[in-house]
Amino acid sequence: MAGSGRMALLEDLRERVARIERRPLPPGRLAVVPFGVPGIDAALPGGGIARGALHEAAGSGPDTEHGATAALLAASVLARAAGPVLWVSTHFDLFAPALAEVGLGPERVLHVEAGREVLAAVEEGLRHPGLAGVVGEVPGRLGLTASRRLQLAAEATGAIAFALRRSPRHDDPGLAEPSAAVTRWRVASLPSAPPLPWSPDTPGLGRARWRLELLRARGGEPCSWIVECPDAQGRLALAADLADRPAAQGPRAGRRRAAG
Repeated sequence: MAGSGRMALLEDLRERVARIERRPLPPGRLAVVPFGVPGIDAALPGGGIARGALHEAAGSGPDTEHGATAALLAASVLARAAGPVLWVSTHFDLFAPALAEVGLGPERVLHVEAGREVLAAVEEGLRHPGLAGVVGEVPGRLGLTASRRLQLAAEATGAIAFALRRSPRHDDPGLAEPSAAVTRWRVASLPSAPPLPWSPDTPGLGRARWRLELLRARGGEPCSWIVECPDAQGRLALAADLADRPAAQGPRAGRRRAAG
């Protein structure tokens, strides 16, 4: 994108963000957005996803390229953070009905197609107060310098920043490079459980499942959980057949140390 095109994009973004800034946020909002799952919140400093911070998320396997599960994770968190959300991507492939199913309705989302200027548009959005969060779908590398800029911009306004890492290679070494993100997540889709755990032969599909891995948490502990996908209010839950196990099977049921 030429310099004049980039300036036009940023000017348009400033005008659009300025319009939604007029929507007030509730006073006294918490410094974190908790998942509401004790085992997950306990692994995070402050007990949830920190506001005013950058977080990374990526899919796993074939979904590394499309980032659908990572997008749903970000949307489910922001669904529980009142206020408008700026969503930036290289081109429009966002499926709004899927975001709405995890609680982030289309009336709250302002989508920007930024081409090669995703990081610039995300940083510009983070500098405007009044947003609940800014999501940037990052198709390439996210180095320390760029991620520090996003972290500083998020700190200045208190917005939640999500960098959704997308790559055509599931083993892309760039996904593991150091960054300034406060947390780093990997999400993998798993087969659904039977709709009736006590009757596994009953036909039908149960609630979709993820393997949710916290690969890095500043001041926290890397862990992994098997969870049921977010509901219409953006709330995760431990997989029912794991969460309901007797205590004798171990207090860490549904949770394990993350590899890597």
